[in-house]
Amino acid sequence: MEKQVLIAAVIVASIAVAAGLHFSVLKKDEKTVENAEPDWKQNVSDEETEVATLAGGCFWCIEAIFDERKGVEKAVSGYAGGSKENATYKQVKTGETDHREAVQVHYYPSIISYEKILNEYWRNIDPTDAGGQFSDRGPQYTTAIYYHDEDQKEVAEKTRDNISDKFDEPIATEIEEFTTFFKAEDYHQNYSQKNTIQYKAYKKASGRSGFIQRVWDKVK
Repeated sequence: MEKQVLIAAVIVASIAVAAGLHFSVLKKDEKTVENAEPDWKQNVSDEETEVATLAGGCFWCIEAIFDERKGVEKAVSGYAGGSKENATYKQVKTGETDHREAVQVHYYPSIISYEKILNEYWRNIDPTDAGGQFSDRGPQYTTAIYYHDEDQKEVAEKTRDNISDKFDEPIATEIEEFTTFFKAEDYHQNYSQKNTIQYKAYKKASGRSGFIQRVWDKVK
């Protein structure tokens, strides 16, 4: 992403590499424990996937949670909401459109439930931030769950209520009916895998990693 914080993060990463340091490759959202079973797709009882659409600030970070996750067929970065017939990064990053950076998670319900996907989502955001996420500010980085049917809406509200007592501030994450989703440009897809050092540096410099460790890693 073309953000000042990313530039600073890349500098931090370069210094770290030069000094012989490294970032942990086993952060909670990057663990491969649940992916240890290489043939999990053989256990899929219904090959029809369902979709969860989630906005959690920078879509790189939300997509990374679900990339190669057991039960997930694919995770796609893009732009959700809004009334325009199209959305691009150049348009959305201005904050002048009504789109949010978001991720569509295509998953097999027989392997992973919608509720579990939302639990993963909550644990990787600051749900009380109404102005963006961490160093990324503006409406395009605010959080939202876009439900595709009434069942998803019910689960979204349930999981929101389950975490509300863990914070002193009110939950700012919106729960909205799904309308539109536009796939982001190719260079944004699978960013954490294609640009691992830059991604980890960005996530650390933005403040997301520290928040997860400080807040969510203590929550069972």
